[in-house]
Amino acid sequence: MRKNFRIKLSIILAFTSLFFGCKGYANNEEQYVYDSLEKIPLTIEAIEDGQITFTNLGEIKNLKYKLNDGKLIKATNSGISVKQNDKVYFFAEGNYGPSWNHFTINCSSDCYVYGNVMSLLCKNYQTEREITTKHAFYKLFYNNIQIKNHPDKDIYLPATKLTESCYESMFEGCTSITNSPVLPATKLADSCYESMFSGCSSLTQAPILSSTKLADSCYKFMFSDCSSLTQAPNLPAITLADSCYSYMFSGCSSLKNAPILPATNLAYGCYEDMFNSCSSLTKTPDLPVTNLAPSCYAGMFWGCTSLTQVSVLPATTLSGGCYSCMFRCCTSLTQAPVLPATNLAPSCYSSMFHDCISLIQAPQLPATTLSDECYSFMFRNCYSLTKAPVLPATTLTEKCYRKMFDYCSSLNEVTCFATNICAGDCTDNWLGEVASSGTFKKASGVNWSRGPSGIPENWTITE
Repeated sequence: MRKNFRIKLSIILAFTSLFFGCKGYANNEEQYVYDSLEKIPLTIEAIEDGQITFTNLGEIKNLKYKLNDGKLIKATNSGISVKQNDKVYFFAEGNYGPSWNHFTINCSSDCYVYGNVMSLLCKNYQTEREITTKHAFYKLFYNNIQIKNHPDKDIYLPATKLTESCYESMFEGCTSITNSPVLPATKLADSCYESMFSGCSSLTQAPILSSTKLADSCYKFMFSDCSSLTQAPNLPAITLADSCYSYMFSGCSSLKNAPILPATNLAYGCYEDMFNSCSSLTKTPDLPVTNLAPSCYAGMFWGCTSLTQVSVLPATTLSGGCYSCMFRCCTSLTQAPVLPATNLAPSCYSSMFHDCISLIQAPQLPATTLSDECYSFMFRNCYSLTKAPVLPATTLTEKCYRKMFDYCSSLNEVTCFATNICAGDCTDNWLGEVASSGTFKKASGVNWSRGPSGIPENWTITE
């Protein structure tokens, strides 16, 4: 009788384990076997005595943990006290849906983090490869400066199918992380990696990014302010998405070489501020696209103070703000690239070379038909520039030359053939604070006023 009972009980337990997925999750008396990386649940291992606490614990379903070889315990707001070498294994059933009230794990002392993060989403985490909820790991370790990479065990992110903002800001501000986990996904989602490693100032190794099909804001701010990162990953995508690489490496002050950018189809803001403040970057990548998108290169190299070599910019079809602030504050740049476009767009060159204090040669500007604010602030504070490019357009547009050469204190030669200068603020302060004397060549019969919004006082006028 007892033997038959034991047989029936074994069958019931086996069926229960099969039905519920992960062995040991439903029955906290069973022993876990963590003999491979995918089987190790998300783990925090204490390097020193301390406390593990949680922010917004109510945002995650049924969070439980196992301390060393103990039983499963339901997590509470009081957190978990740990001793040196303690291991805490985490399990949950995902979040309660998209929310910016992020669940975050905090550590009061140094800890290693490793294991399969999918243990926070589902019971069958060992084989699960798909994230189904938005914001799944949003800010999971946000500003946790205590977590470190384990010398032998990795953080495991196995998902190949992602959702919106699933990894957004996951390690943002984790200043002790040195290596990133492998990211195998090839099918991305909007903002999936946005700010994932932002502010990880000790990160020296970026993951391989193999996806060729991008999503809106997918890599936005991904490595911003990773000041120890010296090499960028390859970026093989040919067709881009809105803001896909925006601010991706901004503030990466140790980055010396930009990756190849093979894309032939651009999108709104795709490269916007991508290398902003990359102060060790000396050369731009090739940018061969001839048909631009709005704000595609806006601020791309803003603050790259070591930049001296600029690739050819062959684009002839421009779009709103496409080159706006592209080389702003590139203080080592002495020569501008050729700009062949003759059909302009609103704000297309606005502030393009603003604060390029070493610029001594401006590009030719062949366009005869202008657009609103097309050249506004373009060379402002380029105080090494002595000669302006010839300005052949006869009809000016609203704010087209606004503050174009303002504070170019060495500028002493301007040629402008405009005959219709009536548009609103078209020359507003365009020659403010230039050289005290110089030559202004104008179209015959055009009456200009004197002053910073016209022809500077004491300059010689020729026709």
